[in-house]
Amino acid sequence: MQRRHLMLLIAVAAAIASAAFLYSISTVGFLAAALIGAVLLGVLLASLSRGKVNPVLTRVPAVAEKPRLVDNVLKVTFDEIREAVVVVDSQLRVVAANPAARRLFTSLGENDTPRLTEITRETAIYEAFTDATNGQERNGVKIEFYRDGPKTFDLRVVPLPSTRDAGTGAVGILFDVTKLDRLESVRQEFLSNVSHELRTPLTSIMALAETLAAGAVDDAENNRRFLAIIQKNSQRMQQLLNDILELSTIESGNVSVHLEDIPLASAVDDVINSLTAAAAARNVSVRNNVADKVKVSADPRRLIQMLTNLIDNAIKFNRENGTVTVTYDANRERDRIYVTDTGEGIPAQHLDRIFERFYRVDRARSRDLGGTGLGLAIVKHLARAHGGEVTATSRVGEGTEFMIELPHNSASSRTLV
Repeated sequence: MQRRHLMLLIAVAAAIASAAFLYSISTVGFLAAALIGAVLLGVLLASLSRGKVNPVLTRVPAVAEKPRLVDNVLKVTFDEIREAVVVVDSQLRVVAANPAARRLFTSLGENDTPRLTEITRETAIYEAFTDATNGQERNGVKIEFYRDGPKTFDLRVVPLPSTRDAGTGAVGILFDVTKLDRLESVRQEFLSNVSHELRTPLTSIMALAETLAAGAVDDAENNRRFLAIIQKNSQRMQQLLNDILELSTIESGNVSVHLEDIPLASAVDDVINSLTAAAAARNVSVRNNVADKVKVSADPRRLIQMLTNLIDNAIKFNRENGTVTVTYDANRERDRIYVTDTGEGIPAQHLDRIFERFYRVDRARSRDLGGTGLGLAIVKHLARAHGGEVTATSRVGEGTEFMIELPHNSASSRTLV
């Protein structure tokens, strides 16, 4: 009898380990999957020794001699497992559940043994467990809950072997795939945005090239105008691809920042000088109000990159004859660099999303001004690489202020993760 029960427990642990392996994407994930299976096996064996297990899983007396310390370690480890595990008997009565499952199914108490329909009204869960008790394994069942926001779970249910004492039960494991779904959504949105951003200039280039090839190249009145438009759109595509590659490199964790004490006023002057033509084209004046003695701890190239993106945006989205002001402030732990414009401002509902890739408040205007929609995302990641942050505040009709916060005392180098 003990051998039969031991084989039952091994089957449960193997089921959970194999299910976890399906969602592991690295060696660490595989080890975590194995740990889940091993811990569950140990906890179930320990539970058997304490006589707390249900009619499906009966006592194995030999385990009762396990040291209490091992028992406690297994219990604590099992309590920390994030996957929700639910065991039911042949009558679909819940006979075992870990803390994660009790947090998910809030009506399930510590020692309760309710029927499955009493803790959830999700038809998909009921059907999956029913199929498992009939000997059919179920995988990839998508379940949605609302627990502190919408969450998505992937349910895997496997049957438990029949014994002389009880019919076939089932064990279900719910994996939280909310983040994975979000990442997949972001990936699809990114590809869609890239395709859309490239399609517009590429269509213009192709149309004008065909027009020139059809004879317009000899049209002295229009050929130079057509070539100028082709050149402008080519530059836009090149800038977009450069920003995509830059952001991809930063997000992949392959960027190191080498910190130095940099005279901030000098860095701001360099950026302003490089954007003189853009500011003159819109009659925008750019003021550097940073004191000469101010120094910040940052990577020189990356600081110039952040300032360039912010000041360039402040010029582009400013009013005609507006101003852009760069100022500095500090507290005990942070250096604060402000870039303030006198533009139209950003509505409150957009402020939380402006640092997302390709997010634009006014898409048509951004494209007309040559923006790629990636500049602020790059600033955000570079600021975090320095151990800092970038934020924005705005008032519609008055202007917008971006603030880069950088730590005073940083290590000599830092790698973006």
